[in-house]
Amino acid sequence: MVLLKIVENPAQVLSSAAADVKKFDAELATLLDNMYETMVESDGVGIAAPQVNKGIRAAVLELGEEREVLEIINPVITEYSVDTNVDIEGCLSFPGLFGEVERSNGVRVEAQDRDGNLFEIEAFDYDARVLQHEIDHLNGVLFDSKMVRIVTEEELAEMYAEEEEV
Repeated sequence: MVLLKIVENPAQVLSSAAADVKKFDAELATLLDNMYETMVESDGVGIAAPQVNKGIRAAVLELGEEREVLEIINPVITEYSVDTNVDIEGCLSFPGLFGEVERSNGVRVEAQDRDGNLFEIEAFDYDARVLQHEIDHLNGVLFDSKMVRIVTEEELAEMYAEEEEV
């Protein structure tokens, strides 16, 4: 595996809509494997191809308590829940920036796997947030444009300290 360089804002590739994947081959599989290793090494829960300077609609995420790996190629959100919540997000392409973002509590996504097979997934709460964040990347939408409030690193440290006390 190869660790890839994570592209940081304001790189053009991050704010451009990614192209559909048309070739499901060994090159794509290698990219997905390397994206996963890069995400884990960077302590992320999701990474989109534009974040490693590849303008294609592919992302890798970890979902659920078991942190199961999910690869989504050419994903489309087909349904959003009406109810939303606001929670803190960060992004590998925005080191040190955290903010509150409002997102739907649930989504249904249609996508393809690394072999081109179609599948559908429903996700709720945190998993829905991760999916929306990564799919936004593929559409050239960055989380800083959706932030309702910036959260300082001091506020984050206080929140984590309070969680540990409980």
